[in-house]
Amino acid sequence: MTRYLRTGLILFAICAVCTALCALINEVTAPVIAINVEGDRLDALDAVAHGYEIGEQTDGSGNISYIIPLYDNGNVAGYIAEILTSGYGGEMTVIASYSTDGTVLEAQMMSNSETPGLGKKAEESWYMDMFRGHGGEDPLPLSKSDLPAEEAAAVSGASITFGGVSSAIHEGSEYVKSLGGSV
Repeated sequence: MTRYLRTGLILFAICAVCTALCALINEVTAPVIAINVEGDRLDALDAVAHGYEIGEQTDGSGNISYIIPLYDNGNVAGYIAEILTSGYGGEMTVIASYSTDGTVLEAQMMSNSETPGLGKKAEESWYMDMFRGHGGEDPLPLSKSDLPAEEAAAVSGASITFGGVSSAIHEGSEYVKSLGGSV
C-alpha cells in the first residue's frame, strides 16, 4: 500500500512541477505572442487598405468583428471589415476592404485550420483575387459554379473552404453596402 502511495505522491509532484513550468512559460510568452498577433493584424490592414488612409476601428455586428473606414482626402472611400466564418477545419478569419458600394478591393485570410494543400490555398493572394472587383455591380462568386473553369478547378477539393470564404466576403460586402458612405 505504501508503495502505491509513494508512487502517487511522486507522480503528483512531477505533475505539479510540469504545471508550474507551463504556467511560467505561458506568462513569459503570452505578451510576445499578443504583440506578434497585433503586428500581423496591422500588416494585414495595411495590405488591404488599397492605398487609402485607415480610420478608427468600431465594432461590427453578427460575424463582422469590426469595421474601419478608409479615407481619401478626408472623404470615406470604403471600409475594412474583419469577418468570422467557418471552413472545413473550423473557424476562419478574413479581412477585406470594400469600396462604399460593396466592391471588394482586397482580401486576406488571417487565421484558419484548413487542410494543407487544399483549404490552405485560401491563404494565397491568387485565391483572394477571385473576389477582387466583385460585390458592387458585379456579383460575388458564391459557389464554384460562379467561377471560370480554371478558377473552379483551382479550388476543387476545398468546396467547404471556398464556401466559407465567399460567404464571409459576401457578408462583408452587404454590410458595407448598408453603411454607404456614412461612418
